[in-house]
Amino acid sequence: MSSATPITYLFVPANRPERFGKALAAGADVVIIDLEDAVAIDEKESARSSLSDWLDSDSAENKSIALRINSADSIWHAADLALCGHARVAAVVLPKAASVDEVARVVAAGARTVIPLIESAAGFVQAGVLAAAPSVSRLMFGSIDFCVDLGIEGDDRELDYFRSQLVLASTLAGIAAPVDGVTTAINDEQVLQSDTLRGKRFGFGGKLCIHPKQIVVVRAAYLPSAAEVAWAQRVVAAATAAHGGAVAVDGKMVDRPVILKAERILQQAELSA
Repeated sequence: MSSATPITYLFVPANRPERFGKALAAGADVVIIDLEDAVAIDEKESARSSLSDWLDSDSAENKSIALRINSADSIWHAADLALCGHARVAAVVLPKAASVDEVARVVAAGARTVIPLIESAAGFVQAGVLAAAPSVSRLMFGSIDFCVDLGIEGDDRELDYFRSQLVLASTLAGIAAPVDGVTTAINDEQVLQSDTLRGKRFGFGGKLCIHPKQIVVVRAAYLPSAAEVAWAQRVVAAATAAHGGAVAVDGKMVDRPVILKAERILQQAELSA
């Protein structure tokens, strides 16, 4: 995993071990090996067994991955928990998360970090509690399943309120900004960029990816542009020269919140360098 807060999370099916190496080499900040939606029911057991063997092999040496297990209400959940404490599993994604008890069971199984995936009305109303639970590093928004659960048609303004509330819950809990859901349009960069920038505007800090080609677009959308970095440098330089006095940059007054925003942009740019 990246030392900075991850931006890109790439899914790879747990029943396709021949893809693990390619996924890890694709450049995502985090690779999520998926035991849940990506694996057919009749392959659940074999996928878990193959994944366990891979984690113990030289192929996984010095690799840190995230693992999406099956939900707490599934018949595969208990067996999946046995992998949560593996030394090479850096984080566990908990699908259909709806209670702190579910998080606690994953932690008790040895998970170092838990990322609740908010995919239902039940999970959404508990978002603040889940965000504040021990060992939770951030929330994820499973927007597709969420829409199905609530009968929502569309993934744009229909979800504005819910996205805002997940950002609010994360901020109040003092954890990293949440991760936005997937964009299913694999070959449409314009749609992907639009979706990613929308999440960024709402305060999200990253996005789930379902194909390696999405990684570059998502990362570029979240990282500061050259123009943003140049603006931030002007603001910080002007504020430093003013020694706490009033100052204007580009014809606009600069106050403490603007300076903090500029400093954050420069920090992001430095971490991405």
